[in-house]
Amino acid sequence: MKKLISPLDLTTQEIDQILDLADHIIDNPKAFAHKCDGKILATLFFEPSTRTRLSFESAMLSLGGQVLGFSSADSCSASKGESVADTARMAEGYADIIAMRHPKEGAAAVAAANVDCPLVNAGDGGHLHPTQTLTDLLTIHRLHGRLNNLTVGFCGDLKFGRTVHSLIRAMMRYTGIKFILVSPQELQLPDYILDEMKANGADFQVAERLEEVIGEMDILYMTRVQKERFFNEEDYIRLRDSYILDPEKMALAKSDMIVMHPLPRVNEISVAVDKDPRAAYFRQAKFGRYARMALIMKMLEVD
Repeated sequence: MKKLISPLDLTTQEIDQILDLADHIIDNPKAFAHKCDGKILATLFFEPSTRTRLSFESAMLSLGGQVLGFSSADSCSASKGESVADTARMAEGYADIIAMRHPKEGAAAVAAANVDCPLVNAGDGGHLHPTQTLTDLLTIHRLHGRLNNLTVGFCGDLKFGRTVHSLIRAMMRYTGIKFILVSPQELQLPDYILDEMKANGADFQVAERLEEVIGEMDILYMTRVQKERFFNEEDYIRLRDSYILDPEKMALAKSDMIVMHPLPRVNEISVAVDKDPRAAYFRQAKFGRYARMALIMKMLEVD
């Protein structure tokens, strides 16, 4: 596996292998501390990131490798007009593997087509985010013990949420999955994702109020609803409280439901929920380090 642009670049068998390796790393991290000695990861981040960039860097350092790169387009030659392809080709001369984030959809695919070294899409615009998907799948696998026979709810901005799009595409390939899509009409899942779900025979329902469906969910994946996405401020004011997860809504949920969020959160999850044992979003962020450690090892073909 040389390139990872979309979650669909991985078969379910490959995903299971990565998750199994991540499990071993979590259980015995010291055994993996020198697996990437002498290897270098280039992090080409053309837009700001906290969790994704730091977890990639932490992953490589934890494997004994080294990291170089930049954290914004302003701090690299893109500010002088250098193309994505040329930046990637330059970085290939200095590193063994590249992780790239870019605000434009398809940028990672362009970069991957111009290099021979392994390249990972660390998020391209509102399009795809495959390593967040691996993080999400590892979280579900660790906390629920399975990736089949689950009811997964997505709540908030489903239109622009690349993490939502990627996870739905990945989980459609497992059996017994039901999706519940909770959003205002303005932020419903894009038609092309809905069309994919229909073509694959996915079981899903659409809802507008979280409290009406939260009791059915094994997993609740929260995202931000942003005021600027609405054409009408009155609609935003009318709906905004429906998408704030608080203890009152949590009281309607199953005792073993887990709450996930790709972070950063603003106000869509009350801080009072943080104390609930079902709140998994900070554990989810931590699992991102191990998912990326396993992926780096697989892509560099180190044992």
